[in-house]
Amino acid sequence: MEYRIQQLSKLAGVSTRTLRYYDEIGLLSPSRVSESGYRYYGDAEVNLLQQILFYRERRLSLDIIAQILHQPDFNVEQALKEHLEALSAEQRRLSALIRTVRQTLAHLKGESLMNDQQKFEAFKQETIQRQENQYGAEARQKYGDAAVDTANQCFLDLSEADYQAYQEIERTLFSRLEEAVRAGKSPQSETGKEILLLHRKWLSFTWKSYSPQAHRGLAAMYQADERFRDYYDRNLPGCTEFLCAAVRHWADSV
Repeated sequence: MEYRIQQLSKLAGVSTRTLRYYDEIGLLSPSRVSESGYRYYGDAEVNLLQQILFYRERRLSLDIIAQILHQPDFNVEQALKEHLEALSAEQRRLSALIRTVRQTLAHLKGESLMNDQQKFEAFKQETIQRQENQYGAEARQKYGDAAVDTANQCFLDLSEADYQAYQEIERTLFSRLEEAVRAGKSPQSETGKEILLLHRKWLSFTWKSYSPQAHRGLAAMYQADERFRDYYDRNLPGCTEFLCAAVRHWADSV
């Protein structure tokens, strides 16, 4: 069956402008274009669009989606299994948040007791799941399942005070990074050293042990993957480069 672009737009719930943009960047092209300029999409394109929308729901960038879908060995069945796993994890995340809200309401009404650990468990689970969705595959390939599982468990075991400290250090790290980049500071300066130490302290909440070599390897992964760049450069471009350069320079010295 073939669909014209307006028909596919209505079927999939995306705009014709989006479909034209996907064609423009080479992500999804029509199966044919008529002499009058009408775009037509067949079964293969419909299936490909479904995959694109699944990956978009998983918050992957269009560049990453293109890399995945255009691999010669791309396997639709395997991709669907991965989507199912990711969406099931998202369902568990939302269920945990709903459960925490209900428990908190019951606690406030005096209907049940809720300890401090329970108040933050869902948020920590959410952080872990978000990191798994975005970086889990790369981290597990580079460091192994055992190391990643250990790091996740360390994070889940954080006390309320440690969890709040973790968040505060993260906020301070981003603030100092942005200040350094705006001021034109050098990663080799004392400011770079301070940021390296902040990042190291932040990692210590989830790393069972620290090594400069592992820290440098993590920095290399930051530079190689645009998702990490998006994370550290979310407010100001250049933060990722500064952090990675500071790690390379100072990791063995402190």
